Amino acid sequence: MKRNSLFSFSVSLWLLFTTAMLQAVESAKGKYAHMLFNELFEDYSNALRPVEDTDKVLNVTLQITLSQIKDMDERNQILSAYLWIRQSWYDAYLKWDKDKYDGLDSIRIPSSLVWRPDIVLYNKADDDFSEPVNTNVVLRYDGKITWDAPAITKSSCVVDVSYFPFDSQQCNLTFGSWTYNGNQVDIINSLDSGDLSDFVEDVEWEIHGMPAVKNIITYGCCSEPYPDVTFTLILKRKSSFYIFNLLLPCILISFLAPLGFYLPADSGEKVSLGVTVLLALTVFQLMVAEIMPPSENVPLIGKYYIATMTMITASTALTIIIMNLHHCGSEAKPVPQWARVVILDYMSKIFFVYDVGENCTSPKREKEEEHKLEGNDGCQRRHKEVRSHLSNRNDDCDLKEKLNGNLNKSCGVHGDSIRETVNCCSCYKMLIKNIEYIANCVRDHKANRAKGIEWKKVAKVMDRFFMWIFFIMVFFMSVLIIGKAA
Repeated sequence: MKRNSLFSFSVSLWLLFTTAMLQAVESAKGKYAHMLFNELFEDYSNALRPVEDTDKVLNVTLQITLSQIKDMDERNQILSAYLWIRQSWYDAYLKWDKDKYDGLDSIRIPSSLVWRPDIVLYNKADDDFSEPVNTNVVLRYDGKITWDAPAITKSSCVVDVSYFPFDSQQCNLTFGSWTYNGNQVDIINSLDSGDLSDFVEDVEWEIHGMPAVKNIITYGCCSEPYPDVTFTLILKRKSSFYIFNLLLPCILISFLAPLGFYLPADSGEKVSLGVTVLLALTVFQLMVAEIMPPSENVPLIGKYYIATMTMITASTALTIIIMNLHHCGSEAKPVPQWARVVILDYMSKIFFVYDVGENCTSPKREKEEEHKLEGNDGCQRRHKEVRSHLSNRNDDCDLKEKLNGNLNKSCGVHGDSIRETVNCCSCYKMLIKNIEYIANCVRDHKANRAKGIEWKKVAKVMDRFFMWIFFIMVFFMSVLIIGKAA
């Protein structure tokens, strides 16, 4: 127990001694830092370029770290990004011998005290022209100054939305000196690309690189070269949000349009369904138009909406025409022969369109037609028998009239019996005329009804034909636009 207590006591003394020594060293370094600061900035001016020879070029190393993408405004074509901008250069008037200052090799001072290069973002699209953030700079004993400053930049970016929402964008960030030419201040990019190690993942965009390229441009106003460093930010849009909120509802709605042809014509909902689908797609089209810039490049999803709306408009127009065919009555012309052969004979079998009680597996329809034909033949036979019987009765009446006439002439038969015979024959004649009139009316009614049934079947076959045509069109359009996501 005594040994443990002695050990802990010795450790405590050693810690106290170490802490006291560190505090003494820090206080000594603080004393030398104040002394160094006063000596360095006694005759220093931050207004002039810090070179001993004015003909010498001052090299500024530039490094950009992308931290976060704040916003991509496609409509105004502005990219908002959060950057860390690191600049480093050598100041010929801020050097010291670190041995004279107890090994002090660097100090941190406000950036406003030293000369700073006027490197700005050329393609800036912000209304705020305030000064950069006055963060501290790190000053080394050999005159190297490192300035790290955060910045939220708004830069102009040419946005191409032709393949929205499966598009990729390339936005440039061009940095260069505003007043110094290449013979005074030269910009050197420290890396071949921007630093993406601290990038915070964005919910809408994927970063596929940020290459850096140095350019030397000679403007028309001046003969001196002006160097700049351009960082190209390569972005790929994450399309899942737009697929589930804009594209998938449109596909589901567009599949309702062909079903309008499947509705019965007597339901009265065929045209209203097409108009409702058209209005729904118009709402989605307006939503896309609010996001996209008003350019000549129509986005891919916009083209899909326009194609679908055109298809639905055509389907509604065809529905109106088919409904007119369906409601053709007895006053309409008969179905043309080519339509009867092509539509009623062939297309009806291809699209499985049958009459009421008719199907594709049983010959019920043929049997019913045979029974109808047999029934019609029986009726015709009975009608002939009645007419023959009545004609025989008429012949009998004629014979009786002749006989009665002869008897009246020869034997003097009474006139009452003759009048009764004549009245009986005239009743039979009126009955025959009435039966023939009724039969003609029934035949005309059946012919008109058969004509209307044929037009209804033509309309039904055309409904099925256009339904499958439009289903195929919607399917291929949907596959085409979804294939762009791959």
